[in-house]
Amino acid sequence: MRFALFGAGRAGTIHAHNIANHPHAELGYVFDIDRTAAQRLAAAFGGQVVPSQEDIWGADDVDAVLIASSTDTHVDLLQRAMRADKPTYCEKPIDLDIDKVRMVVAEAAQTDLPICIGFRRRFLPDFQRMRQSIQNGAVGRIETIHMIARDFEPPSLVYLNASGGFLRDKMIHYFDLVCWLADERPTEVYATGSCLIDPAIGQAGDIDTAMVTLRLSSGALCVIENSRRAIYGCDERIEVFGAKGMLQSRPTQTHQLVHFTEAGMAQSGFPESYGQESFAAALDAFIHAVEMGIAVSPSLQDGVQAQLIAEAAVESLQTNQPLTIPA
Repeated sequence: MRFALFGAGRAGTIHAHNIANHPHAELGYVFDIDRTAAQRLAAAFGGQVVPSQEDIWGADDVDAVLIASSTDTHVDLLQRAMRADKPTYCEKPIDLDIDKVRMVVAEAAQTDLPICIGFRRRFLPDFQRMRQSIQNGAVGRIETIHMIARDFEPPSLVYLNASGGFLRDKMIHYFDLVCWLADERPTEVYATGSCLIDPAIGQAGDIDTAMVTLRLSSGALCVIENSRRAIYGCDERIEVFGAKGMLQSRPTQTHQLVHFTEAGMAQSGFPESYGQESFAAALDAFIHAVEMGIAVSPSLQDGVQAQLIAEAAVESLQTNQPLTIPA
């Protein structure tokens, strides 16, 4: 599968590496407004740097498109990819303007083109095992979910200023995970946040520390705690508690899923390459789905669902009120 890649920044570089190392893929074209960055990426992973997007849309040898450019370019590129009939993997979020998101989703509904949204945390090994265990009834009816996600350090202010804010940029991953793990959508959200790590983030109008409470359609409750910094390293874990017991992923560095039942506690481990492998696994799932002609996941609709939760969370943060999440 010959890819055209838009974006040669951090995410684009990770995707280029994974495309180049995938046995069923190769990097055909690279476009970035920073031509130097595009050339550096192509030199490392292959592919032809093109000076214009039109060079890609006019190429006959593009099998799929990967969008890892800035968020404000996503909708335009998705529309162009749809009109060119190219299966597409697009990084989240779809756009910062929910009306534009709805517009592109409506356009996509008129086609059967595979469009995947890059919620790569679905592909972390312990979260995959956790979802399977939940579906197999390991915890019974879900009652509460607790998610913790702390980055090693904040990204640059340049990135933050274009990100759409903490809840749309960072926490949206966990809004998606809640829906995916519980197999249901939240109906109500309450968000609160502070700027405790870097005053410059607050001066830019954003927060770096947040807690969000979600009520799911079944009545189950979820609390998500997010932070832009953890001095001991990236810390990401989930606890799902139900009538029959609890599933608990340990901090990222330990790579373990723990199952608590009336019989006691059982643990299973995961490989050391845990974090970065999720990007590769997400790409592999997309390639496999396109090759096999099956539905891609996470889908464009999954992206919309997570974004609607994020938009309601932003409004809740601003108003300090719980809000109903629109369907």
